[in-house]
Amino acid sequence: METSHNVSSLNVAAEKYFRQPDEVLLQEVMESASGLIRYYSRLYGNVCDHEDLFQTGSLGLMKALKNYDSNRGATFVTYASHCIMGEIRHMVRKQASYYRPGCIAELQFKVDKIIEEYMKFHQDVPAISYIAEKINVTEDSVSEVMKAGLISFEEIDSSKIHSLTYETFRLPIEDKLTLFQAMKKLTEIQKRVIYLLFYQNLSQQQVADRIGINQKKVSRIREATLKNIREHLREDSTN
Repeated sequence: METSHNVSSLNVAAEKYFRQPDEVLLQEVMESASGLIRYYSRLYGNVCDHEDLFQTGSLGLMKALKNYDSNRGATFVTYASHCIMGEIRHMVRKQASYYRPGCIAELQFKVDKIIEEYMKFHQDVPAISYIAEKINVTEDSVSEVMKAGLISFEEIDSSKIHSLTYETFRLPIEDKLTLFQAMKKLTEIQKRVIYLLFYQNLSQQQVADRIGINQKKVSRIREATLKNIREHLREDSTN
């Protein structure tokens, strides 16, 4: 991929710098790491200011140069990647001010782990196609998924988010998002009843006792809520 040459040359540039630290060799390290920094900037913060992201990634690189210990077994490029990704991810998630559906947050966490494992074993960053395959979504999905939290969910093009294959006993990501949208339209008491019944596995009587209403009302709320959700899902499938 486009960053491979810079990534592979970063170890060489760092070794030269560690032997003789000076401004010229430091600049060589910075240039060798630029593709790596841009990769993480685009992946984690493609709706943020690119200059700020690059400066943040450069800070991660400087921390790597200061703290790297070859005796720990990791190559410099692996350690630097961890530091650069960490700084950019910290900045991006510090700026995040919007709610992320749980299924999206789970995918973002998986992306973190996939990159870290890939870099550890391959000394390079994975292609977006590789990440997409590992989390079982299309390539277009990755970009939309990583925006979540930085912009409101309404601004994300959820029509681009699709699973690659369907897994037995698991809802595909697009159905999870549709269900998330449907749940947002429920009243607070409807949300609470559904949560206690289907996520906490309480009986209708237990829910009634918890909320302070009678069991028949719980039953009516349950049926009305499920009907609303089914109608929303049906409307979504016809659009």
